Amino acid sequence: MELKSKNALQRIEYLQRELEYLKRDLMLLEMKPEKRQKPSLFGCVRGGDITDEMIEEAKKDLFRRNIDL
Repeated sequence: MELKSKNALQRIEYLQRELEYLKRDLMLLEMKPEKRQKPSLFGCVRGGDITDEMIEEAKKDLFRRNIDL
């Protein structure tokens, strides 16, 4: 195969890939974005079930210092 025709075929393949990417991007743009629902913890834990000790333990777990560094 001549070098010019080989380069032309490679360029055509590249352009085909680019067209596929463009088509995919356009299809994604046309789709209406779904409204994502935010997770809710409402009703998962009763207010009377949480003790001060539980809050303090959660704070320690959340704000613990990383000693391994």
